[in-house]
Amino acid sequence: MPVEIVTGRGVYRLTAATPLEYTNSNVVLTLAIGRADGIERFVTRFVIARELVSEPLEADIIIERLKGWLAREFETTRESALKAIRGELRLHEVTFGPANRGPF
Repeated sequence: MPVEIVTGRGVYRLTAATPLEYTNSNVVLTLAIGRADGIERFVTRFVIARELVSEPLEADIIIERLKGWLAREFETTRESALKAIRGELRLHEVTFGPANRGPF
């Protein structure tokens, strides 16, 4: 069952756009955020310090943890993601670590 959030712009579905990526110190989730009616879709990368997530790591577990945070930060995240891809031709990236734990 897809994870969904309700925003002022409508219902959005959260799905992993790619498999999780691993580095020595981080886990990277590339998250596709699409309106349920298909009108809009954007992608954001979440870089999460390994020390903040427990093993085993699965995209669905991380998405579920991000759900509440993303609902609160939706407008900021959406605008930053759209600006990054349109103006800078790159994916927007949000980093969670010891200084910014976010939902972790």
